[in-house]
Amino acid sequence: MKRLAGRPFVLLGVNTDEDRPAIKSVIAEQKLDWRSWWDGGSTDGPIVTQWQIANWPTIYVIDHKGVIRHIVDNGGAVQFEPIEAAIEKLVEAAE
Repeated sequence: MKRLAGRPFVLLGVNTDEDRPAIKSVIAEQKLDWRSWWDGGSTDGPIVTQWQIANWPTIYVIDHKGVIRHIVDNGGAVQFEPIEAAIEKLVEAAE
């Protein structure tokens, strides 16, 4: 989300794929510019377990105070427009 660059917004990812070198290659090829953690190559990794993630992608929208405001967990059928609108409102509130 380049339009949010320089504003109080951070995008983080967690990856559970087994092939870590392949993940790094995809990140480089697609020029993904957000931080992404490798969760041990398993859907039972520590991050997935602690956050109780059951479907991919799962999206948590957390405000500037650390409060989870939205969870999108619908097994791949993500509608990004409502999420982007919610993020914009939270960013404006943080500013």
